[in-house]
Amino acid sequence: MTPSSAGWTTNRFLASMDVHGMARWLPHLRVLNLPAGYVLVKAHEKPHYVYFPTTSIVSLVHVEENGSTVEVAVTGREGFVGVPVVTGGDVMPYQALMQISGQVWQLPAELLRTEVACAGPVLRQLLLFVQALLTQISQTAVCNRQHSLDQHLCRWLLLMFDRLEDQQLSMTQETISTMLGVRRETVTEAAGALQAAGLIRYARGRIDLMDRRGLEARACECHAIVAQEYRRLLR
Repeated sequence: MTPSSAGWTTNRFLASMDVHGMARWLPHLRVLNLPAGYVLVKAHEKPHYVYFPTTSIVSLVHVEENGSTVEVAVTGREGFVGVPVVTGGDVMPYQALMQISGQVWQLPAELLRTEVACAGPVLRQLLLFVQALLTQISQTAVCNRQHSLDQHLCRWLLLMFDRLEDQQLSMTQETISTMLGVRRETVTEAAGALQAAGLIRYARGRIDLMDRRGLEARACECHAIVAQEYRRLLR
């Protein structure tokens, strides 16, 4: 599909690009509609493309030797998937998979490597997003170690809702437990408590946000720290 302004500008990173930069990229951008669970980049695999989500959310997931998984970061319309292309590290130990189905815009990785090598104005934008993503990954580690599952779940839900147009999330408790690295029964109990408090409504694999301020108040400080850093760096 040919890129259109109604599509790629939904991604805030692409929308912030200068005219000359987008003139170089537009002929190479391709839109994809991908299902949840689709793996964009495997762990330890050199990316051939960089992806800019618009209506979707992508998770960076660590896969244990025994096959269990845990999510380390999420990226939506605020950024891109393909940090090793920018840093020159070539690969990363996480797989990137579609968490929420929808559109991503695909750009050949080699084009981005050329931009980095030229050290033009695009490079600064790329590095600012890398810093924001590192903040999210670091704060996730803090949250996993220091805070309760209730707080952890609130933080994770807020990360999801921050990246969705509407305040509805289609997600099973099994998937949530996989991303958080905990038992499904534990997620069921925590989600039930949030629903009883009137913060969310959960039924048949769909979560509706009912009280955002209440959810923010119940979450730990990790979400606020990450959100503030994203606003500061990517404004």
